[in-house]
Amino acid sequence: MFRSRVVGLFLKNNGKALYNIKGTTPSRVLNEESFRLLSTGVTRKCLDGFRSLPKGNYVPSIRNMSTVASVGIQNKEGLKLLVNGGPHAQKMVGIWLFGSAAWVFSMVILGGITRLTRSGLSMTDWKFTGGLPPLSDEDWLLEFEKYKQSPEYKRVNRGMSIDDFKFIYWMEYAHRMWGRALGIMFALPFSYFLRKGYITLQLGARLSTLFALGAGQGLIGWWMVKSGLEEPPSEYAQPRVSPYRLAAHLTSAFAIYCGLLWTGLSVVMPEPPAESLAWVRGAAKVKQLALPVSLLVGVTAVSGAFVAGNDAGHAYNTFPKMGDTWIPEDVFEMKPLIRNFFENTSTVQLDHRILATATLFSIGALWWSTRKFDIHPAVRSLIGSAVGMAGLQVTLGISTLLSYVPVELGTAHQAGALTLLTLMILLNHTLRRPSAPLLKSLPQVTKTI
Repeated sequence: MFRSRVVGLFLKNNGKALYNIKGTTPSRVLNEESFRLLSTGVTRKCLDGFRSLPKGNYVPSIRNMSTVASVGIQNKEGLKLLVNGGPHAQKMVGIWLFGSAAWVFSMVILGGITRLTRSGLSMTDWKFTGGLPPLSDEDWLLEFEKYKQSPEYKRVNRGMSIDDFKFIYWMEYAHRMWGRALGIMFALPFSYFLRKGYITLQLGARLSTLFALGAGQGLIGWWMVKSGLEEPPSEYAQPRVSPYRLAAHLTSAFAIYCGLLWTGLSVVMPEPPAESLAWVRGAAKVKQLALPVSLLVGVTAVSGAFVAGNDAGHAYNTFPKMGDTWIPEDVFEMKPLIRNFFENTSTVQLDHRILATATLFSIGALWWSTRKFDIHPAVRSLIGSAVGMAGLQVTLGISTLLSYVPVELGTAHQAGALTLLTLMILLNHTLRRPSAPLLKSLPQVTKTI
């Protein structure tokens, strides 16, 4: 009698009348319905609470559980997933996207090493497929002769040995081929998942855009290198790539990385972590602060590209002052004035220092402002991690500056910038607003045990 009454209430609240199915007992219906609900996302706590119900108080509790169960079903059906095919397909596509993002991360690091070792101008031509590297002594001599015609050899590396040339050539060749390998690694799984029907229209549009940006990145890279193969305007100037083109190349790489990371997170975590409306409201408050801080992190990273493009890291290797003063006298010497912010080595380094310091204090202020907010533990952990990473990044920047930009520290500093940007992407993704069905299912406050 007890079980029949419970089943009747349970199914009534969900708009079901399965207990009228011929040949189906109430207990069997309850078991089948419970299993189905588990497969659609209702938590085990709901059924555990049912099993442990006291006999005298079962009616109100069952009604509450039925409400939660029906909301859970609506939530799953109302949510638009980026991947078809269930959890297994989500996992496979997520791993692929995170792997692609990690590959782009390694590309940025390898590109930094190539720049710091001054290897980027060693290859004086560009081929779509990349081509084979020199395989014989004659091939190496031919490539070396091409390099000898470049301004960099004439003004900087005159007298370089063939062995030294091989080192910088291999660095640039590895950077280019690593990028082409990324294109293949991205395109093949993309085609496979499309054929399997895992990719939705929305996800397909995103990934096609990212693939186009990746293809264009190779062209931007050659456009950048080409600027360094031209004769400098002054006979005293060293040949180097255009800082504007270097900034465009690095910004494009950052954009592709952030796009892949955000999309991968959206695949494996279609809903943000939210267990109460109080946490949702807290996340909304944090988001208002986190967005401008994230923008500042991105602007600071791009300013680092201008530091690298102008070799501004070697202008003043002291801290906190720049030489004997806080602001060098030649900061505003270029005309028109706007050029100072992008081409004047003193101004470029000063700008980067100011932006880096502002970033550190802004992230610290974000932590201080949100320390009493009622927010999800994951959000609080990400904010704390961002504070720690910002402090480490500033330390790496100062150490790199004082050490006259060694390859190891310079590479670590560039990796730190992308790591800090990663944490801000994770934070903003976690702060997203839940879907309307999920919001309706949330309690006002989180229950603590």
